[in-house]
Amino acid sequence: MIFTVAVDGPAAAGKGTISRALAERFGFAHLDTGLLYRAVGARGGDPVAAARGLTPADLARDDLRTLAAGQAASRVAAIPEVRAALTAFQQDFARREGGAVLDGRDIGTVICPGAEVKLFVTARPEIRAHRRWLELGGDAAQVLAEVIARDDRDMNRADAPLKPAADAVLVDTSDLSIEAAIARAAELVAARLPRA
Repeated sequence: MIFTVAVDGPAAAGKGTISRALAERFGFAHLDTGLLYRAVGARGGDPVAAARGLTPADLARDDLRTLAAGQAASRVAAIPEVRAALTAFQQDFARREGGAVLDGRDIGTVICPGAEVKLFVTARPEIRAHRRWLELGGDAAQVLAEVIARDDRDMNRADAPLKPAADAVLVDTSDLSIEAAIARAAELVAARLPRA
């Protein structure tokens, strides 16, 4: 069975947590596409060359979840040649046999516009900044400023800006527990699965 779940949304909205849970629940493969961009940013040097030469070892780095890696990812993701280099990899992964869940910022709009399920996971910026602060620490006001700056960069880039696909279902996690957000997403996926 080929079945793609596209999960998009801004930083710290919960899309990664929801995506991993969906993949586990339905037995699908999972790809955090942000890791591809984080790995490109973390490699340094020419980002286009880094994207074209990305290896599994690059994706296994232990510094890819840092705030600095996230900021670097946002910067290199604005480069059209980087996006093009990573698009085919993501599309192949999405249409693999057995189903796939991909989370990122342009999965439902650019990478997999034909995905069987499209979710746009979001939350208010203050909520997302607080989650990121709990995860990484630091100065809370600075974390909020960085979340807002990243949103602006991701939503206003010329190539594949962050926005919900026209047919995506909005899942606002601002006032939901993790369990409730996962349950809502799982309902949406289960409703679209082919009946055996």
